[in-house]
Amino acid sequence: MSDAISLPPSVVPKGAGPAPLIDPFQRAITYLRISVTDRCDLRCAYCMSETMQFLPKRDLLSLEELDRLCGVFIARGVRKLRITGGEPLVRRDIMHLFRRLSRHLDSGALKELTLTTNGTQLARFAPELAALGVKRVNVSLDTLDAVKFKDITRRGELPVVLAGIEAARKAGMQVKINAVALRDVNGDEIPDMIAWAHGLGMDLTLIEVMPLGEIEADRTDQFLPLSVARQRLESRYTLTPLPDRTGGPARYVRVEETGGRLGFITPLTHNFCESCNRVRLTCTGQLYLCLGQEDSADLRAVLRATNDDAVLARAVEEAITRKPKGHDFVIERQRPAAVPRHMSVTGG
Repeated sequence: MSDAISLPPSVVPKGAGPAPLIDPFQRAITYLRISVTDRCDLRCAYCMSETMQFLPKRDLLSLEELDRLCGVFIARGVRKLRITGGEPLVRRDIMHLFRRLSRHLDSGALKELTLTTNGTQLARFAPELAALGVKRVNVSLDTLDAVKFKDITRRGELPVVLAGIEAARKAGMQVKINAVALRDVNGDEIPDMIAWAHGLGMDLTLIEVMPLGEIEADRTDQFLPLSVARQRLESRYTLTPLPDRTGGPARYVRVEETGGRLGFITPLTHNFCESCNRVRLTCTGQLYLCLGQEDSADLRAVLRATNDDAVLARAVEEAITRKPKGHDFVIERQRPAAVPRHMSVTGG
């Protein structure tokens, strides 16, 4: 039976409303990333084990519960929601949640509703996502080589993802490509990805491998510092720093030869914590205050114990008082993952 049936309204209170969420370092929390499932139809080698054990459905928040929690955050000043996973579009009836959340765009309470996806289901859902007000989508894509793509993802088909990207563009959504830089895998392909993405009017953001969750490989063998990648690019391109920020951790440059924008997310070589305005809600209702720390708040327990959103809001407020200044990501050989949970649980 669908868990999207009979969702009651959770209207954001009108008027001035409560004070915004401010962490101990005076950063306003205006951005919530929500993982709606830990499941994914790919098994990217740097992200998860090939034999992942996914959570039972009973442990996941229902779509109704996700909708209610989002309403509480929006009422306290969150203006941007990003739906993530796992792969969010494999969650059964996920479009019911997008339909519910779009009302906050219509009311003006929410500035932006976005999505991060691997693109495998995007051709199917792009038209409705665009109609519901999703104007931007991030697609994770690490290579334009079909053989290499299947090797990285262990099961993916590159043409399917490219068709999804084209469908999103055709629907009018702005597409940004996220590529994890992998040593001896795709480092030499970065210029080709820049030319392709910028040729289609898409931003490209490069990301360092993050030590989240145990996998078969040693991430020190995968890790390509973006300081090295950038130095290589500067021998070929003119990179002009830009002040642009999109609400996330990327720092941007303009590639003068293409006219396009290139982002760098560098949690290991240069962390991005000083301006952090975001928290992450897992598909099980755990609120993580920092991607690279283990401290969290169990909002599922509160959610299921009361129908009073004021009680839920107080739990959120208390959690924000524990948001740390930054993360402690380190990649070292012969050391377990810096954070034991996989990115697919926390939300990408």
